[in-house]
Amino acid sequence: MTGVGDTHHEGVVGDGYPAGAGWVVAAHGELDQDTLAPLEEALRSAADEHRVVVLDAGSVTFGDSSFLNLLLTLNQLTTFRIAAPREQLRRLFALTGTDTVLSLYPSVEEAVAGS
Repeated sequence: MTGVGDTHHEGVVGDGYPAGAGWVVAAHGELDQDTLAPLEEALRSAADEHRVVVLDAGSVTFGDSSFLNLLLTLNQLTTFRIAAPREQLRRLFALTGTDTVLSLYPSVEEAVAGS
């Protein structure tokens, strides 16, 4: 990998922060098998420590099947909510039927509140 690629990998996860009874993890950019590891680490760590984990997906521009698999796995480990998914992710969830399994919310605030 080049230094540029390494920066891209590190850039997929923003700062996590406490919110209500849970923890919010912000993700950015394209999430696929080559870039997913930092996000997986952040989400699994949050699931180990917090009752509710919210993925702020508002800045995610692409997600592949490995990303989808991670979301489904997290959904089984904790109370997991996805906030502000863009059109590409909403299409992915609808096409795969996972929009009926995953908890999707229009904003981080609504995801934290569970409403």
